[in-house]
Amino acid sequence: MMRKLKLPALFVVVFIIGFILGSSNTSHAQREDEFRYFRLLSDVLRLVKENYVENVSNKELIYGALNGVMKSLDPFSSFFTPEQYNEFRQETAGEFGGVGIELGMEKSRPVVISPIEGTPAFKAGVRSGDVILEVDGEDTSNMTISDVVKRIRGKPGTKVTLTILRKGSDRPIKLTLERAIIKIESAKWTTIDNFGYIKLSQFTEGVSRDVERALRDFNSRGVRGVILDLRNDPGGLLTEAIAVSDLFLQTGKLIVYTKTRKGEITRYSSTRRPVISEEIPVVVLINKGSASASEIVAGALQDNKRATIIGEKSFGKASVQNIIPLEDGSAIKITVAYYYTPSGRLIQKRGIEPDLNIPMDPSQDEKLHEMIRQRRLEGQGGVILIPDADPQLKRALEVLKSQNKRYANTGS
Repeated sequence: MMRKLKLPALFVVVFIIGFILGSSNTSHAQREDEFRYFRLLSDVLRLVKENYVENVSNKELIYGALNGVMKSLDPFSSFFTPEQYNEFRQETAGEFGGVGIELGMEKSRPVVISPIEGTPAFKAGVRSGDVILEVDGEDTSNMTISDVVKRIRGKPGTKVTLTILRKGSDRPIKLTLERAIIKIESAKWTTIDNFGYIKLSQFTEGVSRDVERALRDFNSRGVRGVILDLRNDPGGLLTEAIAVSDLFLQTGKLIVYTKTRKGEITRYSSTRRPVISEEIPVVVLINKGSASASEIVAGALQDNKRATIIGEKSFGKASVQNIIPLEDGSAIKITVAYYYTPSGRLIQKRGIEPDLNIPMDPSQDEKLHEMIRQRRLEGQGGVILIPDADPQLKRALEVLKSQNKRYANTGS
């Protein structure tokens, strides 16, 4: 006699009723079709419980089903078990153990959005766009982002081997990295040729206060222009992206807006006077590792004609995720809207196109990193600048000099 599947069946029935009652706009035929597929799910759960060679708990089956539901949506929607959700909350605190890479998913494979500056991954030459094929020899094709992150992290001082596929390489590359405590120093700044330079590695909590400090420091020094370097910045908090944009824009300027599937729009505008005069030209540097919050800032300053954008097209990750905790300590992260620039450009999968496209080819990138490793010459905030090895930075300085004719004409 076959055992009845109590908990999963109850879960499915409750879910079906809630879904159908909540879908008041659907027709009777549509509800019948939906019910048929929910019944199919219930049948599969029952068959697994009754026939699978090993005993599987109700919890394992339900968690597996929820993981499959979220994985089928987009690379940024996911299900967290209680343990994974706890790890996720620790990560967002700003300090964690690992190698220092921000990950996304493309075609069921983890892909590097950006290595975080100064971390083991950055120093080893991990690049934006690298596809992680294996972690310590384990194939990643059936892993979620959470699974990959869990395997990459570990006790500081221990090592992890990543097998990556890089565009332009004939064969996969193996990199063995030593794990470290990753403490993110999000903002660094200095001056070069009487121009202010700010490097943002991530939009963590409080980074806008650091940028404001930098801008006020530049004001006191009488800088002729400002470079905001968002290259390889994978993003972070929306609130910080808005606050950083606000430092450059006049009151009431639209910074970004979101739009849901139902067409609901939420607008975010500047609320304060700019910290730095509009007479001071601004350049923003971006590349394919610039994502999310970085793209919001770049798009806001570009559309409001406050900055010249230089570099390469950005990553194109501009979806809004909500974290919804569940009663057992698990949670779902679900995409609920997309970001749009002030002029109405959709950022998701399209990125920000620079005003001046200045590519950084791999040989230049390697040369720059090697020079940085050899030259430990640091300015204020630990910034190392080598314009001759960095064509994007060099072009930014040229643009600022040409734009600031007020200073050029005085010969100061």
